[in-house]
Amino acid sequence: MLDGILSNMALVWLIGAVLLAIAELLVPGIFLIFVAIAAAVLAAVTFAFPDLPIAVQLAVFAAWSVMTVMIGQSWYRDYPVDSSDPHLNDRAARLVGQHVTVTAPIVSGRGRVRIGDGEWPATGPDSPAGATVRIVKFDGVTAVVEKV
Repeated sequence: MLDGILSNMALVWLIGAVLLAIAELLVPGIFLIFVAIAAAVLAAVTFAFPDLPIAVQLAVFAAWSVMTVMIGQSWYRDYPVDSSDPHLNDRAARLVGQHVTVTAPIVSGRGRVRIGDGEWPATGPDSPAGATVRIVKFDGVTAVVEKV
């Protein structure tokens, strides 16, 4: 039975493409669709060249997968998806502009601030403990603050 299935590799690659496309719908993210496209391309190639060795098919699939992922990556970079909440998954960007309390005095530009229920390292102008400052940006995990 396996020989019968493997004798029509174009159908195998097409089924793989459909399964990957379905998985893309079920799993959050935008990645599997590009691999599905590569599998569909390979289905067309193996339909045109049915005697293509499996090793060559896998190499072509890998090359098309890399190519479609790179094309998709550049597409989303050049044409970003508009969102009603562009900072949805960027916690640091969501905190910019918030007023926070200095917990460890900022001396020589370094101290700590309370953000939510935790303390974070902070840089900014010297400020005593208890002072209120505003988050300007983040440098890694360090909040850059300014006086209010």
